[in-house]
Amino acid sequence: MKRFKTTGRKKTLFLVVTLGIAGLFLSGCQGKAPAPPPRIPEVATIQVVPRSIVLTTELPGRTSAYRVAEIRPQVNGIILKRLFNEGSEVQAGQVLYQIDPAHFQATLDNAKAALGKAEGNRPAIRLRAERLQELIADKAVSQQEVDDAAAALKQSEADIQFWKAMVTTAQINLGYARITAPVSGRIGKSNVTEGALVTAHQPLPLATIQQLDPIYVDVPQSTSELLRWQRRQADGRLNPNGAGQKKVKLLLEDGTAYTGEGRLQFRDVTVDPSTGAVTLRIVFPNPKGILLPGMFVRAVVQEGVQEQAMLIPQQAVSRDPKGNPVALVVDAGGQVGKRMLRLDRAVKDQWLVTSGLKAGDQVIVEGIQKARPGASVKAVPFQESGTGGAGPAQTGPPVPPAR
Repeated sequence: MKRFKTTGRKKTLFLVVTLGIAGLFLSGCQGKAPAPPPRIPEVATIQVVPRSIVLTTELPGRTSAYRVAEIRPQVNGIILKRLFNEGSEVQAGQVLYQIDPAHFQATLDNAKAALGKAEGNRPAIRLRAERLQELIADKAVSQQEVDDAAAALKQSEADIQFWKAMVTTAQINLGYARITAPVSGRIGKSNVTEGALVTAHQPLPLATIQQLDPIYVDVPQSTSELLRWQRRQADGRLNPNGAGQKKVKLLLEDGTAYTGEGRLQFRDVTVDPSTGAVTLRIVFPNPKGILLPGMFVRAVVQEGVQEQAMLIPQQAVSRDPKGNPVALVVDAGGQVGKRMLRLDRAVKDQWLVTSGLKAGDQVIVEGIQKARPGASVKAVPFQESGTGGAGPAQTGPPVPPAR
């Protein structure tokens, strides 16, 4: 009986404690404040404002000499002297080599002597022909004698012309004994020394002169880029007649900018079948000789002026699972929208957008991870820290279409 009373007391005590805890819990719940509404995320946006930019593209190329003259002898002989320093600047008409002139001088003297002999015989032959022509009227001489005298006179005239030509030839050959520079420029190493035997029009040049100021830069441009450029012009998106359209800048092999400014001379009309490219030839001043033939360079060529270009920061563009570029915009009501873009190329730290956006759109630049299409956000102006949006557009290669 005692045990039964003890067990009943424990049950009663447990029930009282449970009811007390429940009462405390209910009283606490009734005094708690309601939960605050969810916070609207804040994003930084930039307004799309079309503006005029100069589109350029970087193309690899190599330098080549403006003029190249291979020095070859035009007569046979022995080299007596070399009259230049290898690697020096030479002027057009400067004597480079002297071939032994003795043989050519003797030939000239012989031709002059023969010419003098022919000219000395001509007066007597002419007088005899004239006398016979007077006697033929009186039948004092035969017609055959008159004809022979006239033929002798013509033969004498022909001999004089022949030896005049021989004198001229001998003078030319004597002049060829002095090998001169046909153009001004820098001369390379000499392939012969004094005492060497040279022959006329030999395959091996004696030396080579290259004119390096100005200098050419040959740049290949693929036909696909050429067609794209022509299509933009035909659509009116690109004005090819802007100021300085033919001006070209140059980047050296180490990445530094060349101080001189070049000019596009012409675009070749023939496509190289091995590369599928046409050649752009650009002329650059080279007064200090910094550019040497065969150097690898990058030419910054102006394509034209795009009057209504839309640029957005690169960080504002993301990719969907298929690799297509997309951007998020905020409308007037604070709702987030998704836009599929078509990009042309990179312009410094920005993308040049050809479709998908319009003037006045508010594009999200920062806080993209907090925004979802259809959600509400609070838009604040994006503070640009760089200078990528100012000045002429230094552009990269066009963006290939997404697969």
